[in-house]
Amino acid sequence: MSEGPDSIVLRYLRQIDQKVDRLSEDMRDVKVRISSMEQNMTVVQRRLDRVDDRLDRIERRLELQDTPPGVRE
Repeated sequence: MSEGPDSIVLRYLRQIDQKVDRLSEDMRDVKVRISSMEQNMTVVQRRLDRVDDRLDRIERRLELQDTPPGVRE
């Protein structure tokens, strides 16, 4: 075989390899960012749950809400 086609194929393979490496690195960054967002969302959800519990308690104390059976203040 002549050297021309091999070098063209190798050149394209190297370019593809570089692009795959960049994509792999980008995906690692995306995974880290998504993981961070998931952790933050968990914290926000916990805070909202606490606020909801406090609001329920306030409504019961102000008699704006019926107290469920078996719950005492």
